[in-house]
Amino acid sequence: MNATIPVPSARRSAGLAMLLLGASLGCTAAGIPKSTPQNADAQFGGQCVEALASGHHTMTDCSVNWTAKDGKLYCFKDAAAKTAFLANPAEALERARSFIAAGNVQSTEQAMQDFEGSDAEMLVKRYIQNRSGANAGIFALEDPLTGEHLDLVYDDIDFTRTIDGYGFFPDVKFHERKDAQKKYLIDFWVLPQNGQLLVQETRIYKAPMQVEGAWTLVTRQPVPWWWIPASEHPGHVAQKRGWEVMSAVEQDVLRQSLKGNGVFNLKDEKTGKDLQLSFIDTHQPIRQLDDNGHYFACTDFRAVGTRDQIYDIDFWLSEKNGAMTVDQVRVHKVPELKDGHWIQVPRYSFKDLGDSHVVP
Repeated sequence: MNATIPVPSARRSAGLAMLLLGASLGCTAAGIPKSTPQNADAQFGGQCVEALASGHHTMTDCSVNWTAKDGKLYCFKDAAAKTAFLANPAEALERARSFIAAGNVQSTEQAMQDFEGSDAEMLVKRYIQNRSGANAGIFALEDPLTGEHLDLVYDDIDFTRTIDGYGFFPDVKFHERKDAQKKYLIDFWVLPQNGQLLVQETRIYKAPMQVEGAWTLVTRQPVPWWWIPASEHPGHVAQKRGWEVMSAVEQDVLRQSLKGNGVFNLKDEKTGKDLQLSFIDTHQPIRQLDDNGHYFACTDFRAVGTRDQIYDIDFWLSEKNGAMTVDQVRVHKVPELKDGHWIQVPRYSFKDLGDSHVVP
């Protein structure tokens, strides 16, 4: 399984410097679900088509819209934009499509310059509203760590952090439907793709834990990789950072899972069995092998349909022409039932891989 993932420069924007002050498998990329008539099937992901025609990205709530003769729905930021568009819709649409096409060839870092954190927040709010609206006000989520099904109620967006080249990360406050004191902070990973913002992944950042009879928010360990750059120094670096390797791994997992309708499919090279897996997390720290320079990352996956059958899957990566590439994926540990409990049994040890060092 090979996948090439562009690796942007290590430059940070001012938004990165504000990560801690500023405001994400089993996961699949998703835009705005189809649920409310107001934005169902909206073209350009609900962006203002007149703004696109003028060379700008502007997210809307689609309350001002227009349906063409072919049935396609277009959204506008306000009535004035709609009036300007309808003066010559054919020409405006052509300009909008050309602008979107030009954006398709931009790198993520460049494409992010066309959006702001507020655009990502609007997208996430609409995404939550539509999913909850189709489920009696409940935002359903599976906890990848425990396998527990969560019925959550949306409260508010806490803050949004921005990492150049990697996306926007709105951090959203929820509470458990049956107990408002059980609160969660959920990260949403938002990326620009094909000229529009899309929700790539959700990740629990903080979960409730009972301490002295009261529920307290506790940070999950290990923390999501996108928190790590907050402690990094800005500027160009020759050596890849651990969080960049983790990002490459998770991008590859997302891409492969999309091909399997949310399932990461992997053939066990020892048994020949086709494994159906759901991603949990990437281990920290990341290591680099001394003999060949390959980066090495361990990950946890759950067997689909189970709660306690956890696989440890290893990824080997290398940097080629500025791109981080997944070169090899192997099963490191397999779940076996011992005395009524599932445990992980290793097939090889780190010593078998040779000398290595931690990637900071």
